[in-house]
Amino acid sequence: MALSSLLVTLARYMAGEFDNREQAIADPAWYVHLRLWQRPVPLFGEDSLTLFAEQANVVNPDQPYRQRLIRLMQTDDSEAPLQAQYYAFKNPVAVKGAGLKPDVLKAITLEQIDYLPGCLLTISQHPDTESMMATPMPGSQCFFSYQGKKAQVQLGFTASVNTFESYDKGIDIETQKATWGAVLGAYRYTKRQDFAAELAIACDR
Repeated sequence: MALSSLLVTLARYMAGEFDNREQAIADPAWYVHLRLWQRPVPLFGEDSLTLFAEQANVVNPDQPYRQRLIRLMQTDDSEAPLQAQYYAFKNPVAVKGAGLKPDVLKAITLEQIDYLPGCLLTISQHPDTESMMATPMPGSQCFFSYQGKKAQVQLGFTASVNTFESYDKGIDIETQKATWGAVLGAYRYTKRQDFAAELAIACDR
């Protein structure tokens, strides 16, 4: 299946190492200084492009967390031509730090991941810019397991050529109030290293 140029462009925007240094310096009370890795993975290459994602506090760069997969897919909807499906790792410890270890990513198999129902975003291109925005499906709720407990997250992002804004935030299941993440607005990341060249690995079939 031929991949659309829009899908490839989105994957190129997202593939890289990012941080929110400027935001953390300007507003340290509300935004932790984070480093974010989004690196191509050779899974689902027949019809999509997939990225491994994890992040770390710059104070503890050797302790990354929130390991996940983001599968970017194309649709027949002209208003929302792309989608992003999230997957969790059955054993996140096995891939911890893989954002800096591409050889580990090449060995990831489908047996290591779990499909997350409700963790699907629709993606459309901003009409006035080249940026692309991903928002949850109407009425959907995204749940995953963390340290043996059920957790909920509200996902979303905006991607452009050199920036990535994350709207991800944890949701208290009982109160439905945001408890962590982009509670007061998006985490605004700047791309510091580009991994787009590695997309050839993900497209190799």
